Amino acid sequence: MRLFISALLFMSAQITANSQQRIFIYPSQEGIVIKGFDSLAPYMDYYPSNNLSPGKTAVLICPGGGYSHLAFEKEGILPARFFNEQGIDAFVLSYRLNNRKQEGHPYPAQYNDVTTAIRIIRSRAAEWHIDPEKTGVMGFSAGGHLASTATTIHQNADSASADPLLRVGTRPSFAILIYPVITMDTLFTHRGSRLMLLGKNPDQSLATALSTEKRVTTSTPPVFLVHADDDKAVPPMNSILFYEALKKNKVPASMFIFDHGGHGFGMAPADTLLKQWPTLCVQWMQRLGFR
Repeated sequence: MRLFISALLFMSAQITANSQQRIFIYPSQEGIVIKGFDSLAPYMDYYPSNNLSPGKTAVLICPGGGYSHLAFEKEGILPARFFNEQGIDAFVLSYRLNNRKQEGHPYPAQYNDVTTAIRIIRSRAAEWHIDPEKTGVMGFSAGGHLASTATTIHQNADSASADPLLRVGTRPSFAILIYPVITMDTLFTHRGSRLMLLGKNPDQSLATALSTEKRVTTSTPPVFLVHADDDKAVPPMNSILFYEALKKNKVPASMFIFDHGGHGFGMAPADTLLKQWPTLCVQWMQRLGFR
């Protein structure tokens, strides 16, 4: 009996240590949730670090899943816990999705979710001791496309708006893109993500507009890219095209293409080479003053 009680207390302590706050993105579900399709409205889980210093760095993480599901633990919770160990606060975004029957949410629902989340983090930055100018975005796979969309399509702050969130700009301070879907060009895109985001017969102008390598400008924030050369699902040309656009516009960027890893390796804890990328990422952030 004592052992059982001790085990319960240990489990309780573990849950408390890993606790997080769930923040729903929208105050109302009207026009946001599709009955019979969505199980929950869009939200983000806040994983605060033990860093008590004011002006912390924060990262909003967009898990991948082809815009049809979310690899929430592998590409959300685990990276969040890693950043926490580095004294960086993390938010894991549950954004709206779609299915092959097109019963869910196409663009711009996901873009609205990520930009609203950025605005919420910045609007509450003082409460969480976060520096709003050190608030970045991260994405894996299709979540990488979403993060790159937020990185290249900005909404400026409107100081005259009655909505306090609209008084906050959406341009991330930095972006971390891990084996991202970037282009909607059928030659290199991930067709599943393209279908979920744009529908079956999208207008070519929309496909071009959401090929984020075409949206890079001199105002694009610094970007860290990781890909595997043998990625068959999302070809490394996605990262290469984005990196080339960044360099053309003189945007600070680092890119690592590993010779193996395929697609969806996440934090790659079991791979001696691949597991170095998270540390390289934090070192990159530190060099740029984001830690």
